Amino acid sequence: MQLQKAPNTTAIINNKEYLFFSGTSYLGIPLLPNFQELMTQSILKWGTSYGSSRSANLKLAIYQKGEEYLSTFLNTEDSVTVSSGTLAGQFALRSLRKQVDTFFYMPKTHPAILTEEAKPVFENLALNSELIKTQNKSICIIVDAIAALETTPFSFDFLKTISATNTIYILIDESHSLGVLGTNGNGISSQIPKAKNIELIVVSSLGKSFGVNGGIIGGSTAFINLVKSDSLFIGSAGMSPAFLETFVNAKEIYQNQLKKLQENCVYVYDKLKHLKEVRISKNYPVFFVENEDVADDLLTKKILITSFYYPTSEKKTNRIVVNANHKKQQLDSLIDCLLQFKL
Repeated sequence: MQLQKAPNTTAIINNKEYLFFSGTSYLGIPLLPNFQELMTQSILKWGTSYGSSRSANLKLAIYQKGEEYLSTFLNTEDSVTVSSGTLAGQFALRSLRKQVDTFFYMPKTHPAILTEEAKPVFENLALNSELIKTQNKSICIIVDAIAALETTPFSFDFLKTISATNTIYILIDESHSLGVLGTNGNGISSQIPKAKNIELIVVSSLGKSFGVNGGIIGGSTAFINLVKSDSLFIGSAGMSPAFLETFVNAKEIYQNQLKKLQENCVYVYDKLKHLKEVRISKNYPVFFVENEDVADDLLTKKILITSFYYPTSEKKTNRIVVNANHKKQQLDSLIDCLLQFKL
């Protein structure tokens, strides 16, 4: 199905209006008039793009301002922006390969941060024996803050069982949690245990909750400098300066939308938490319905959800997304249809 204009809480298909519960625009930012006004002002100031290397002698002031703001927001020592979330993940991996002996990955890790040589953290539901035995090495744990098809973050308790003689880098992709979870939407990285031998590296897209195209990397100043010294980074153009300034200036809009989203999440959770075939959290705007026929049934009632075969799943995945702009009447329409479906 092809949409004929950008969706918000509704979408148009063949000139018919449907309720829209899909996508990744959790805060419902892109079509907000006050957000678009900020974007327009930034474009008039910075243009639509800036095609110059970040390492050139002439630099735009917004990059320093934006990255200082990001470091404070992420609670990291330093940060840098790039043109996409996927590129952020790849830059982080390229820099980590210069420091790490072995990579391990958590289940359902997104390809943006997955490296071919990585080994699973868990095997047969138990911690990988190789990870337990490793000592005096530099290792990297690759993890999505919210894994595909999940509604809650991973637990990081397993880090306590890894020898403290190792230097442990945690590369965490916050693309689906930033803006939604944590203090003021700053993600879940604060939940990761602090230790002298653990270094946290955050990567994320800004194109989901925050509604601007771009990617970010947060970490120690030493690590960010390593990224900046990468020949690929030196030779590539940066994130759109207009988008970065919009992100910085939209702080109040993001906070207002987050409050609305949290209210919507709790409202839907309270109505659907008892259904056996629904996996849902009151803190997260995405939930899943196990019954493979539910998408077709909702479609007949002019409700759109995401329904497809995810690469790691043998069953069709039915992914339902609540955003901050959904009105109670729209949420009730979805809830009533799901209750009638007798899940």
